[in-house]
Amino acid sequence: MTSLVDWSVAERSAKALAPQPPAISPDQAQATVAELRLAADRAAGLVAELTRLTEPAVTAATVVVDRPGWIAANVASMSTVMDPLTEKLIAAKNPGRLTTAVGGRVTGAQAGAVLAFLSGKVLGQYEFFSVHNGQLLLVAPNLVAVERALKLDPSDFRLWVCVHEVTHRVQFTAVPWMREHMLTEIQALTDALDLDPEAIRERVKGVVTELAKAARGGGDGNGLLAALTSPEARVVMDRVTGFMSLIEGHAEYVMNAVPPAVIASQADIERKFAARRRRGANPLDRLLRSLLGMDAKTRQYTQGSEFVRSVVDQVGLDGFNAVWTSQETLPSKAEITAPSTWVKRVHG
Repeated sequence: MTSLVDWSVAERSAKALAPQPPAISPDQAQATVAELRLAADRAAGLVAELTRLTEPAVTAATVVVDRPGWIAANVASMSTVMDPLTEKLIAAKNPGRLTTAVGGRVTGAQAGAVLAFLSGKVLGQYEFFSVHNGQLLLVAPNLVAVERALKLDPSDFRLWVCVHEVTHRVQFTAVPWMREHMLTEIQALTDALDLDPEAIRERVKGVVTELAKAARGGGDGNGLLAALTSPEARVVMDRVTGFMSLIEGHAEYVMNAVPPAVIASQADIERKFAARRRRGANPLDRLLRSLLGMDAKTRQYTQGSEFVRSVVDQVGLDGFNAVWTSQETLPSKAEITAPSTWVKRVHG
């Protein structure tokens, strides 16, 4: 199949550009992998207790990966999600095969650069686009790098991260309609894209503006995608933003609700992570995070977690779990920042 993104180029370039992992001996690496697998198993019991969600028999594999392994998994995931969109673009533009092939290699290299950058940032991920049963990815070198940089207790930190990622697995397996809802929203976003050349030119001007703002440390943090979307697509994006804020904030809430007796240094981990977010990184790193919308993702963690905490305070955990009843009980983007309006709508 012809595609506007050559995913083989994306994978090769990402692996070539990925940052070098921290130095670690073979014995240490083996011990880290073993501990992460045990931490994921242990996290399942904690998440069940803290969420009161019933996860069916686990069929998703827990896979401890290095950065190239994470890249390979996400190339498969991104191609599954994006190829329907690129087919629509090809049909609209009707380019020649040579033009498409050359463009595919260029965009493949660009996608590879993005994946290379992210491969050094992501700690864990529940991925279900390319694997039907899903897979829990834990990126060992990134966990080791962060725990060393922040001087964290490795065992506590690894369990803390596993609780977050296992919460995502539970969300998408204990709530039967969640996976299909996410896929439907992605399809809705594809259908809402405006491919009119004049409209695209106007939005490209917005991209240039967003680039300039990001370079100065400004912008709205939503990345270039927001600048490229049509008004219709932004309606879908607002729904997706509310949904993602919920699932990210819920995982953040759960990981921080683990009793201190279980993760003794949790307060230290939370404090250092909060300081890390406030401090940011070097200017180039901040620019890339802004362009990719990663600042918006950080807000999703914060606002979503505050939403969950506020709702639980008002109506209890079982009252909050009404959020998983159907698509109609999901909070909107506006309700995420005004939890009482969701409580009133759903609980009267």
